[in-house]
Amino acid sequence: MMKLGRTTLVLLLCLAVALAVPAAAEEAQSRIERAVVTYAAEGTRDRQALAGLAALDPALGEKWTRIMDLWETPVVVRDALPDDLPEDDSLCLVALGFQLNPDGTMREELVERLRVLLAASRKYPRAVIVCTGGGTAANDPTATEAGRMAEWLELQGVDPARLIVENRSLTTAQNAIYTFDLLAAQHPQVKQIAIISSDYHIATGVLLFGAEAILRESDVEIVSNAAWHAPGGSLSAMFQAGALIELSGDVETAFEIYYETYDIHELPPLHEAP
Repeated sequence: MMKLGRTTLVLLLCLAVALAVPAAAEEAQSRIERAVVTYAAEGTRDRQALAGLAALDPALGEKWTRIMDLWETPVVVRDALPDDLPEDDSLCLVALGFQLNPDGTMREELVERLRVLLAASRKYPRAVIVCTGGGTAANDPTATEAGRMAEWLELQGVDPARLIVENRSLTTAQNAIYTFDLLAAQHPQVKQIAIISSDYHIATGVLLFGAEAILRESDVEIVSNAAWHAPGGSLSAMFQAGALIELSGDVETAFEIYYETYDIHELPPLHEAP
């Protein structure tokens, strides 16, 4: 029998680990997707998938168990922010965008969300404000939801120094990812977030921002919300599953689910952000 030198043995072990890691990561991703799709389709927790994930990666299993706990927790949609939030810049108001008109102007729904945000900004005048949303104007590639939102707020007298413009995102999952990126880089003092959107969108926003905080091991909490009551519009549990899958890193599967289940009125163009 041939004897292997120490160096050769180490190299072989490293190769074995390198081959095993992608397979383990792929299996973990499969269990995440099974867990969220099962809950969206059946309303029940797939404990076997979560247990298998925990066996593969205990830390990841714990995170996704917490995300499932969050998903199962009912969200109370509020008309306005409560009186007991922080009075300083540790509070961030995050306004979620909405598809622009083809010419780059804002649709009524986005303006109404901004009216809710404006009231919240006056109630908490030291809070940081994030406008989040990318380019969704069919005939104006220079216009972004966040840019138009910020312009409107400045015209209403909001101090531009309070505003963070996140203009890359094209999905709610990307809203969460890029917002957390900007807050970590520019405003690490932020510890609490209040979501501003339409009523049917609040639960999805709270879920995805909360899930992103869990995945990042961030100490930022999603503490409240305020909503415009839209006359129509809905987001399905399966759409939420797609968004969670996007947060997990499988963008291709997420977008397949979006195209199959996107049931909100006035469909925006869904394209992966660069």
